[in-house]
Amino acid sequence: MNLHPVDPLLLPPPPQEPGMADDSRKMVDGLQEWIGSAYLFVESSMEKVILPNLYQDPQQKPAIFRVLKLALAACSLIHCTSPAPHSPPPTPGCTGSQDGVQILKIHCSNPQLIVHMKFCGLEPCTRFLRSYREGALRAALQESLVALLGHAQHLVPLHLELRVGSERLDLMLQEEERCLRCIQQAKPDRLRDEEIGKLEDAFRSLTCDPGGGGAPKASAPKAPAYSPPPPAPAQTFVFQGQQIANRPLSLEDRQKFARSVGRKWRTVGRALNCRALREQDLDCLAYEYDRDGLYEQAFQMLHRFVLAEGRRATLQRLVEALDKSSLTSLAEDLLGLPGQREYQEQEEKQD
Repeated sequence: MNLHPVDPLLLPPPPQEPGMADDSRKMVDGLQEWIGSAYLFVESSMEKVILPNLYQDPQQKPAIFRVLKLALAACSLIHCTSPAPHSPPPTPGCTGSQDGVQILKIHCSNPQLIVHMKFCGLEPCTRFLRSYREGALRAALQESLVALLGHAQHLVPLHLELRVGSERLDLMLQEEERCLRCIQQAKPDRLRDEEIGKLEDAFRSLTCDPGGGGAPKASAPKAPAYSPPPPAPAQTFVFQGQQIANRPLSLEDRQKFARSVGRKWRTVGRALNCRALREQDLDCLAYEYDRDGLYEQAFQMLHRFVLAEGRRATLQRLVEALDKSSLTSLAEDLLGLPGQREYQEQEEKQD
C-alpha cells in the first residue's frame, strides 16, 4: 500500500464538499490559511492487542475511532493557552475539523493502524506536535485503550511514528519549524473517507447529544483527565543550605534530567513516590521505550509524573528524589549549581 502523499501539482483540483465554498471565504479567520497533512502510525506492543483487528471488527470500530478522536481532542487542549482572535474555541468531545485536526482515512496494515490526518491552522498543528513530542498523545491513547479494553492495572504499550511521505518526523521533533514545513508542504490529496464520515457522525451523536440517543455507551472510553491539581503550597525549599525557589517542572528540566540520569531513572521514579509510577508502571515504560534508549525512558517517566501530579510535580520533589537516589550532582546541575560540590571537595582536601 503506497501511503506517500501525492504531489498536489500533479492532481486535478479535488471536488469540494458542501460548504467548502463558504469556508474559503473565511480564510481571514486563520483556520483555513494553513493546511497540511501527516500520517500517524499506531502499533500495540502487547501481543494480545492487535489494533487493526480491533478496528476491522464492526463492533469495535466505533470505539477505536472514539479512542483516536478523544486522544487528539485532549492533546489539542493541553498546549492551548488562548485562542486566536477570530478562531472559535475547541469543543471537547465534539471535535471534527473545528479543533484544527481532522481524520481523513484510517488504513489497516498489520500490526499498525495508519491514521491520515489533516491540519487546518498553524496553531492546532503546533499544539499537536508539542503534545506528540512530550508523550501526551501516547498517554491519552493508552488511557483511552485501558477504558476500552478493561486493562485496569496495565497500560497498553504503544509504539507511535509520525510520517510525512518518506520523512520520519520523530527524528526531527526538536526542530519544530522544520516539522511544520514538512506537514504544510504535504497538502491533503483526498477528501474525508465516506466511512470516516459515518464514524464521525456516530461519534458526534454519542458525545454531543444530551439524551445519548440510545447509543451504546458501554463501549465508549472516557477522555483522559488532564486538569491540574491545586498548586503546591511551598514557595521555596532548602538545598545544601541555600533557599531555592520552588516551581513546577519545565520541559527543559525534563530534558536535562533525561540526558544525565542514565540507568538510574527507575530509582528516581520510585523515589518520587507518585501513584502513576508504581513498579509495574516503570516496567511498562522500560519495555515500551526499550528501542528508544535510556533518554526516552527517563524523559517519559518524568513526563508521566508531570501528567499525574500537575502543579505538584515540582522542582523540590525531583531534587529530593535525586538526593535520595545518590544523584546529588545531577540535582546541583538541575539547579544551576554545578560548582558547589567541587568547591566542597576542594575545601575538604585543604583541611
